[in-house]
Amino acid sequence: MVLTDIEIARKSSKKRIKDIAKSLNLPEKYLQSFGDNIAKIDSEKLKIKNKKKSKLILMTAITPTPAGEGKTTTSVGLTDGLCKIGKKSIVCLREPSLGPSFGMKGGAAGGGYSQVVPMEEINLHFTGDFHAITSANNLLASLIDNHIYWGNKLKIDQRRITWKRCIDLNDRALREITSNLGGVVNGFPRIDGFNITVASEVMAIFCLSSNIKDLERRLSNIIIGYTKEKEAVYAKDLNAQGAMTVLLKEALKPNLVQTLENNPAIIHGGPFANIAHGCNSLIATKTALNLADYVVTEAGFGADLGAEKFINIKCRIGNIQPDVVVIVATIRALKMHGGVEKNNLQKKDTHSVKIGMSNLKRHIDNMKKFGVPAIVAINHFSKDSDDEIKIVEEECKKIGVDAILCKHWENGGSGTIDLANKVVELSEQKNNFNVIYENNISLIDKIKTIVKEIYRADDVVADQKIRNELKNFENNGCKNYPICIAKTQYSFSTDPSLKGAPVNHVVPIKEVRLANGAEFIVVICGEIRTMPGLPSKPASKSIFLDKDGKIHGLF
Repeated sequence: MVLTDIEIARKSSKKRIKDIAKSLNLPEKYLQSFGDNIAKIDSEKLKIKNKKKSKLILMTAITPTPAGEGKTTTSVGLTDGLCKIGKKSIVCLREPSLGPSFGMKGGAAGGGYSQVVPMEEINLHFTGDFHAITSANNLLASLIDNHIYWGNKLKIDQRRITWKRCIDLNDRALREITSNLGGVVNGFPRIDGFNITVASEVMAIFCLSSNIKDLERRLSNIIIGYTKEKEAVYAKDLNAQGAMTVLLKEALKPNLVQTLENNPAIIHGGPFANIAHGCNSLIATKTALNLADYVVTEAGFGADLGAEKFINIKCRIGNIQPDVVVIVATIRALKMHGGVEKNNLQKKDTHSVKIGMSNLKRHIDNMKKFGVPAIVAINHFSKDSDDEIKIVEEECKKIGVDAILCKHWENGGSGTIDLANKVVELSEQKNNFNVIYENNISLIDKIKTIVKEIYRADDVVADQKIRNELKNFENNGCKNYPICIAKTQYSFSTDPSLKGAPVNHVVPIKEVRLANGAEFIVVICGEIRTMPGLPSKPASKSIFLDKDGKIHGLF
């Protein structure tokens, strides 16, 4: 009988979290336990420093399709594989958002025999980090309206308030609202709206801060809106940063859990990659690099979004760099990029796999531009034919990249030993790591570099108002900020229906936003929203408790 993911997780034999910490030589005094299987690491007390050269492995993927690619599953599988061959390894992941968990896909803790546990807690409220981030965000929002109510000494223009409230759920009804209704006692009516928590600037700040002091500094620099004279108003003008930091103090500690094979996993932070920078927290990554010899971390969605932002934003801000990039591909997804509809993916189709390889080759070529060795992990499914797999291996070989078949979903770490050995080999090679644009070039040139070099578009389309806003950001000291492009994850272009490797397209810029606390510029391209909606049949409809109190449908 084939067990479901949740049945596999429930049958797992977990070690006490203090024993997992012991395997990392992490004394119990640095832990804050949440029961037997979860703990926070007090990284401030640990005093993280780069005392050794640990290897950082970046897990990314081809352009996602509804067929799925499995970055998280492969990240866990590779970590278990590295441990199988005697390497001290940690996997570093993002925390799942309740939005997609109850919306499109259910849980996000891996699958099969490559999972992190306790899966149900991780996929739900976990240690409360997202609740703390939501509360800090909304505290600032309430302080803004309260300041206006009590006389508006800062002369905030209610039409130019840029700070939104947030909630960690998909709720399209909250995208744009009118708040403060009900008369003078409730304040002055104005247009407002919500982001999903994982798209909030507080989440981005949380994941890019190097310590608690840096967190407070960044929070203080959030721009909440403008005066009628278009002068920026900051969170520090409302004296909000102290209370926001207090709300986030415990959440800032990374969360330690384990894989099904009792290897350590750190899960912390969770910005989306199509509307934010898509990486786990910098503190978590640096903590892992301080504790292990090999750290496997993922960047959300395809390499054009997640990996590009990981390198150009997170690595730049955190002064870290990957030693190897692993690009996950599935035969099913390659078929979809080759033109096959989702309901026909079970049929053998070598021709479509070969056409779909254009997408994988584009991502490989893009990763080479960053000067880091790349390898392809073929995430195996039972219906994959030997002939289809052979095409991927041969086509990759032609461009000098190994494609390794991985069966971690079925076999756990034993299914990634070949990948693990090759990753170790590549990580020892000298690389020529670089970002693809320099800090000191103009913001529009940074955008054009990403669009042309990574998306292979001919140009960007931006009206004069947007160009003036970018120039204004530069004049106000933000010229050195990196770019965080928000666009569809389903294509190199801004049209989600364009699969494969489209060329001769343009990228329309609809809006630019200054994330002054996070210290990057958000560039919204095409039809993309910072508050997702639920599908016609949300995953929540299948999630319930049985008579014994067990959760069903979450995964």
